[in-house]
Amino acid sequence: MNDERAGLRERKKQETRIALSWAAIRLAAERGLDNVRVEDIAAEAGVSPRTFNNYFSSKGAAIAARHLERIRQIADELRARPASEPLWDAITNAVLARFGLSQEGHMDGLDVQQWVSALRLMLTEPSVQGEIHRANAAGVAELAVVIAERTGTDVTRDLYPRLVAGCVGAALGVVTDQWLHAEASVSIPTLLRDALGQVAAGLPVP
Repeated sequence: MNDERAGLRERKKQETRIALSWAAIRLAAERGLDNVRVEDIAAEAGVSPRTFNNYFSSKGAAIAARHLERIRQIADELRARPASEPLWDAITNAVLARFGLSQEGHMDGLDVQQWVSALRLMLTEPSVQGEIHRANAAGVAELAVVIAERTGTDVTRDLYPRLVAGCVGAALGVVTDQWLHAEASVSIPTLLRDALGQVAAGLPVP
């Protein structure tokens, strides 16, 4: 029973964290980050400002939390992939299964182009950029642990799992930037397959 209660508390905490993060992204997309207060984000998520401060140190940290959660989902998916699956196939399938902006239900009337424009502007904010870098580093470290498990390497001693995880993190960042700034409509899964395929092939010169 205690384990059940602890599990329920953790799920509720995770739900609150996700709700706050999406509220921060949604409001910043609608109003611009400078026009959004912590109080606004908390109210949007249905919690108190104090609760926001228990989860996040800043608006930028709340926005970046979605990136960290995304990489954690990729790590979980990779851990669940069949052991017989080649590493880069498993990584690509894990990324495609979990990666995405998952904006449906959070756009509040913004069309895709408005959403992309808002995200592009949001990601120029130095405070958000710094938090995204920190979230990426934390997520890549967790992904490296799973890669070490899968390859029988040591995440603290061997370069390989951290190199692979770092390459995946870099690919995600490049794909996101490419998607946000592409002049024509482009599919994120297509970009992801291309990017990870190039990395898996050793980045041959075009």
